[in-house]
Amino acid sequence: MNHYSRWKNSVILIIILLGFFFALPNIFGESPALQVMPIKSGDKIDPIIMSQAENILKENNIATTGLVAEDTYIKFKLSSNEDQLLGKTLLEEKLGPNFIVALNLLPNSPKWLESIGAQPMYLGLDLRGGVHFLMQVDLTKVESKESSSRLSEIRTNLRENNIRYSSIEIQEDGIIINFPNEKDLKIAKNLITQKNTDFEFSKRLNLSSQLDDLKTKEIIDDSSYILKVSLSEKNKEDTVSFAIKQNLETLNNRINELGVAEPIIQQQGENRIVVQLPGVQDTAKAKDIIGRTALLEMRLVDGDAPQSQIDEAINGKVPLNRDLFYDRNENPLLLKKDIILTGENINNAGPGVDNQTGQSIVSLTLDSKGANIFKKVTRDNIGKRIAILLIEKNSTEIITAPVIKSEIGGGRVQITGMKNAQEATDVSLLLRAGSLAAPMEIIEERTVGPSMGKENIERGVQSTLWGFVAVIILISVYYMLFGIFSSIALSINLVLLIALLSTLQATLTLPGIAAMALTVGMAIDSNVLINERIRDEIRNGNTPQASIHIGYEKAWGTILDSNITTLIAGLALFMFGTGPIKGFAVVHVLGILTSMFSAIIVSRALVNIYYGSKRKIEKLNIGEIYKVNN
Repeated sequence: MNHYSRWKNSVILIIILLGFFFALPNIFGESPALQVMPIKSGDKIDPIIMSQAENILKENNIATTGLVAEDTYIKFKLSSNEDQLLGKTLLEEKLGPNFIVALNLLPNSPKWLESIGAQPMYLGLDLRGGVHFLMQVDLTKVESKESSSRLSEIRTNLRENNIRYSSIEIQEDGIIINFPNEKDLKIAKNLITQKNTDFEFSKRLNLSSQLDDLKTKEIIDDSSYILKVSLSEKNKEDTVSFAIKQNLETLNNRINELGVAEPIIQQQGENRIVVQLPGVQDTAKAKDIIGRTALLEMRLVDGDAPQSQIDEAINGKVPLNRDLFYDRNENPLLLKKDIILTGENINNAGPGVDNQTGQSIVSLTLDSKGANIFKKVTRDNIGKRIAILLIEKNSTEIITAPVIKSEIGGGRVQITGMKNAQEATDVSLLLRAGSLAAPMEIIEERTVGPSMGKENIERGVQSTLWGFVAVIILISVYYMLFGIFSSIALSINLVLLIALLSTLQATLTLPGIAAMALTVGMAIDSNVLINERIRDEIRNGNTPQASIHIGYEKAWGTILDSNITTLIAGLALFMFGTGPIKGFAVVHVLGILTSMFSAIIVSRALVNIYYGSKRKIEKLNIGEIYKVNN
């Protein structure tokens, strides 16, 4: 009756052992470390740099206790925080501006634990110290900027095709164009449709009412011919989505300069971005870096320069009024010093597909000033190459250098030659990374000191530990042997919860520790229900073995119902909560799952092992002595 098969006991034992091993790394703690990586994201690090960095630390008597080398970074494990700060200063000075030296932490886990993938939990900002920003993105500016770009494009197209119009302006619901007659209106509509398929049209003939009526009705008279042009809903959504992506990419680029090894930059809701910088205490510097922008330039390539002149430039003899830069394939190009356009003249950049060839492209939209300049430059330099440069922290890279095949007017530029859609998206983000797509305002700011983070950890661990001990003492005294079984199950529950958090690499925050302490208190409820049900069955005259069986079987439904309702509340907190609330919800939900396993499965296995093999039981050690007359 009260037996688990051998395979079931084996599965339970394997789960407990795995939980123990994956929770174990949290005991060993972490050591301060230095992370060295190239300033350009994704670039590989040369082994010579690793050797050079090791020598710098060794020459200054900074002992390393471990080394982690990957393609894009190197991590040196150190013995003290003093060595970490001194080493960061020395490496930044010796390695130069082409490398980022970041403060980091590395686990002290033994190699055999790392070999099975066991890692400690990642600590949140409130436990580690650092800076937290919650930023509000002004999406209205995105739509306004897009509308201004479209207006400039439409105006240019109408003028180039000699289509007369009385006025053109931006209203809240779109671009309003007044025409002198219906013929010009129809020609304009056909032209705009051919140039761009992102628009939706509302034609209003002979309008005499206010423009607000354009949304709902037509009123005919003999005075006005108005065309309302508005962006399609899909295009609006794509514009907003891409603007958020650009802001995230730009923030990533800015934050790299802070030397933060594991920043958290993520979208929160529709129009907010969370930035958490562990280890950073200088709020002013963090604000300055986040708010900065890179510089984007367009220059003509000196295609007449002979190879010998390029070779001389590579050796340091750059010709007058020329600059030497390298493209993404490390090919050297001589560029003219005259800057044609900068990033200020680009309103938009996005990936697309060439309708004729089907190849991935990047579409640029210039403002009116940039469109006029670009039209003139392309008209006068057909057959020559124009380079697009991204200048970031004194580092200049040629993103692309296409050949000018014809005069390009209208302010819309296509960059061909992309390998695939992903590359087109990446290049678009790079072209736009020099500036934010929409202004952002810091609406929440917090700074947590490292000493406060350490104190938070100590207090959180103490609260969980004392709560755990108090529950164990109470349950063991009240339910005797069954209380001890429940206490063992509770201990396993805590180990499994820590193991899950570590395996998922979830971020443990202060609210997460609170949820852990709460889980300890709530997890014992299931065992209380089981134990009380067993007591009731004995009082009703059932045998001890039957009471154990019925107690677990009958309590299962109640335990399931109560935990499901609590689980639903936890999932709601996770789905709709933000920041600390979500951190609480993650631990809370996982704690419910582990507590059901430990309270029902593990405790039943322990009871089965102790009582299941006994054919005749006169009493159960469950807090009261119940004798059975045989």
